[in-house]
This record gives sequence, C-alpha cells and structure tokens, in this order.
Amino acid sequence: MKALVCVQPHDIRVEDRPVPVRGEGEVLIRMRRAGICGTDYHIYGGKHPFLEYPRLIGHELAGEIAEVPEGSAFTVGQVVTVNPYIACGTCRACRRGKPNCCARISVLGVHGDGGMCELLAVPESAVIDAVGLSLDQAAMVEFLAIGAHAVRRAGVAEGESVAVIGAGPIGIAAALFARIAGAGRIVLVDTRAPRLAYARDHLGFGEGVVADEALGATLAGMTGGEMFDHVFDATGNIHAMRAGLNWVAHGGSYTLVGVCKDDLVFPDPEFHKRETTLVASRNALSVDFDHVIASIRSGAVPTDAIRTHTLTLDEAPTRLPQLIDEADSVLKAIITIA
Repeated sequence: MKALVCVQPHDIRVEDRPVPVRGEGEVLIRMRRAGICGTDYHIYGGKHPFLEYPRLIGHELAGEIAEVPEGSAFTVGQVVTVNPYIACGTCRACRRGKPNCCARISVLGVHGDGGMCELLAVPESAVIDAVGLSLDQAAMVEFLAIGAHAVRRAGVAEGESVAVIGAGPIGIAAALFARIAGAGRIVLVDTRAPRLAYARDHLGFGEGVVADEALGATLAGMTGGEMFDHVFDATGNIHAMRAGLNWVAHGGSYTLVGVCKDDLVFPDPEFHKRETTLVASRNALSVDFDHVIASIRSGAVPTDAIRTHTLTLDEAPTRLPQLIDEADSVLKAIITIA
C-alpha cells in the first residue's frame, strides 16, 4: 500500500509499505482523508521533541471500516474517525481517567506510525463513529478536539474574555470552542495579518491583533489595562509562550496548548500577583471528541471555511513544503487518499 513517510527532516516520500494485518480486537480502516497538522510540519522540519525517524505520519484521520472483529459495534463501510492517542490503560493517568496524558502514550504518527496510508489497523477502542459527517469533516475532528479540550481545561464561562495567541488550526479550534462555551470577547493574536483577516472574514472573529513590539500596549488599550480572563497559547514558540503571562488578567488562567523543546521561565512576581492558574493542555479525551462531533453536526463549527487546501497523497511530498511556505493562507490542508 502507499504510505507517506518522513524519512528524515526535510525528506518526505510516498513509499510502498506492507498491508497491515488486523490483530485481535482491532479494526481495519480504509483511509480516505488525513488532515495535515502542525505536528506533521514540525516532523518535516525536525522540530518535534517526541519523535524518531523514519515515521509514517498522520493522526487527523477519516476513513471507512474495511474489516471488524466478530461482535463489533462497527459495520463495514461505516464512516469513522480515530482517536490517535493509544494509551496503556494501566498507568496512574489512565487509572484517573486521563489517557490523553498516559505515561506510556503512543500517538499515531508521532510515537508510532500513523494513518497517511491506504489501510490502517487500530484497536477498536480508538475508533469513533462519524456517521453524519463528511469525510473532510471527520478528518477535522481530532484537531478541533484539542481546542475543545483546552477550553474545557481552562473552564471558560459565559461572558468571560479570551485571548488566543496563534491563529493557526489549533488556535482557531480553541477560539471556536471558547465561542461555543459563551465567551463574551475573543481576541486573536498572530504575527500574520492574513490569518487574522481570514478569521475575521470567514470565521467571524472580528478582533485580531498583529503581534509586534506594541502588542502589550495594544492589548492593554483594548481591555482598559485589565487584560484577559483566559489566555491560550497555540504557537509552540518559546518567546510567545514566555510573553503570554503578561496578557493574563488578575485571577485569570493561562493555558499552554503548543509544545516546544525549550525551558519555559516566568518572572514569579508577575505569575504570583495574578494568582495565575497555569494549565497544560495535551491531546483530548473522549468527551472532547463527542463535543466536537455534536458541534459539527449542529452547524456550530464552520468546517467548509476551515478547510482551505486539498491535495492527494501522491502530491504530498511536493506540496507539504510548499504549504509551509504558504502558511499565511493555509488554515487546514486535507489529503485525499484514493
């Protein structure tokens, strides 16, 4: 079967891989769509902290059931998506109902091979019913669930103010689910003005600020100096992550969704005087996937506007580096797998 493999940084190829054999308790999925995530771009660029090469990438997945074990709740031909966070089920995090941060987690496309291929075998417990969603929509569920999880972790409530730093897919996902949670004000911050313009014109986020040297003064002016009840960093940029504390209101929360390799340091007086709630948000839980699917079905998530680019698996080795260069205009690119 065809598979998209990052052999080493800046070297990505379509290779021929053996067709997977479905194991006990596993479901075989004929892959139809795969979203390209910031993680995939980081893998290509050699910037991901949890990865070894070569790696068959892809964890934003949608497909149709090809084979199921006897007694399965799924049927052949059913449209599904995949929870790509394969947890051990026995560590302390798993025992506490937090498999998203399992001590021995294996994320498809990161710790193990992923789903940008023609066939994928995964545990049935990782398969999620996506009936009623298009294949493109089903491929968006995972990254949207990361944003939904972050918003739930932060506890965004009706009428509260939110700043999202980074208007890429994960930042947009956080902003969308903050809006669904009832946030009274949502301000997007990004270094790229075209991204903010797209979010304004196509997603309804009317307040966007370009991150420049005057960012602090601009945000202070917008809020009467009080800043924001909740700040989400979705940049994975250490400089932005360090600065983000400054945008948190007294009594507010700071949620880190992005990840980077560097040490994160805050000045304690600034952190302490706000009584800041500092939150790490990793992956997502089943409740977040369910919330996303229900929100797509209800029309609360404008999936047609989120998908900005499409390509085929064969085009991916050429197009993926081009998409990085075209980042100003790319929100979500989705690969079609024939």
